[in-house]
Amino acid sequence: MLMVLLNVWLMAAVVMTLAWYFSMRVKNVGYVDVVWAGLMAAAAILVSYQGSGSDIPRVLVALFGGIWGARLCIHLLKRVLHEAEDGRYQALRATWNGSPAKFFIFFQMQALIVVLFSIPFYAAASRHSSEINLWTIAAIATWLISVFGEYLADEQLAKFRADPGNRGKTCRSGLWAYSRHPNYFFEWLHWFAYVFLAVNSPYFWYSLVGPIVMLAFLYRVSGIPWTEAQALRSRGENYKNYQDEVSPFIPWPPKNTKQ
Repeated sequence: MLMVLLNVWLMAAVVMTLAWYFSMRVKNVGYVDVVWAGLMAAAAILVSYQGSGSDIPRVLVALFGGIWGARLCIHLLKRVLHEAEDGRYQALRATWNGSPAKFFIFFQMQALIVVLFSIPFYAAASRHSSEINLWTIAAIATWLISVFGEYLADEQLAKFRADPGNRGKTCRSGLWAYSRHPNYFFEWLHWFAYVFLAVNSPYFWYSLVGPIVMLAFLYRVSGIPWTEAQALRSRGENYKNYQDEVSPFIPWPPKNTKQ
């Protein structure tokens, strides 16, 4: 496992170095998210190719991670190309006075995160059985629901943000009426696909790294805290009301429907 993860790290470190250089030149750190998603797709394929398991789980890991990461990469690229630098990164740039050295470390940390989230890929790709059992079906169903849910949430938000009349307002349509971060919820749910796929793998317990660490990141590190801090800075009372009425993560009926 260590050699496979080392290969992932070498790939991610080199690509993130190039992404850092490009981002500093164009003054838009948002490309780090685009590259991270693309690297996750590449890592899924690389880990599957070098994995020791049977064909079916390895192919499914390549498809699951490859399609999920590629879709997210394309979605984020469209946003970065057509919008100003994400407010979260503008705030970080101000805090660090635009320091290239600090951003280099930041980009390399993202490379390490790629390695961390490649562990569930390896766990699932190490299953020594090509049997299509209930766990395999559960993995496929979970992946389909989560990827479609994340796609739907992203599309609903993109449509809302594209309307100039919604500037300064908070999206409350579709899934966003039931969760303040439905895209994050479905991204977290996606990692359970590898847990189900890894049942009976000798590395099964390593598959739990995906949902556990992703939940920690989303709730405590770079997901919800950063996003909501920026939303409060830009939308103030409008977003505060949204926080009071709508579930932060798991989709749930809102306390009321006041706009």
